Amino acid sequence: MSEHDEQVALFQWAEYNLIHHPELWLLHAIPNGGHRHAAVGKRLKAEGVKAGVPDMFLPVARGEYHGLYIEMKYGKNKTTDAQREWLNRLAAEGYLTAVCWGWTEASERIEWYLTEVETS
Repeated sequence: MSEHDEQVALFQWAEYNLIHHPELWLLHAIPNGGHRHAAVGKRLKAEGVKAGVPDMFLPVARGEYHGLYIEMKYGKNKTTDAQREWLNRLAAEGYLTAVCWGWTEASERIEWYLTEVETS
C-alpha cells in the first residue's frame, strides 16, 4: 500500500457509503502533492497551487465547523511544516482538521464528523 492506495480506498469507501451519508458526494481530493516536471509545477504555482494544502476536503458544516480537511499519511510519513501551518490556519478559521494514517482512520474520522458532531 501507499498513500495513493490509501486515498483511493477511502474514496471507494465514500462511494459505497453514499446511501448512508449523501454528503459524501461532496468529498473531494486536492491534487496538490506528488512529483511533477518543473514546468508543470511552475504553471500550477502561477495558478494558485500552494504547498501544504491538505489532501482532501469535505465541505459539509457540522456544529461549529465549516467543513473537514484531512491530510492523509501512510507508514512513517510525517506532516511538513507547510502542512502543519495550513492545518493550524484552517482550524483557526473554523474548520475541523485531521491527519489520518490510512483510509480506515480517515473513514472513521469522517463517520464521526458526520454522525457525532452536532448539526447547526
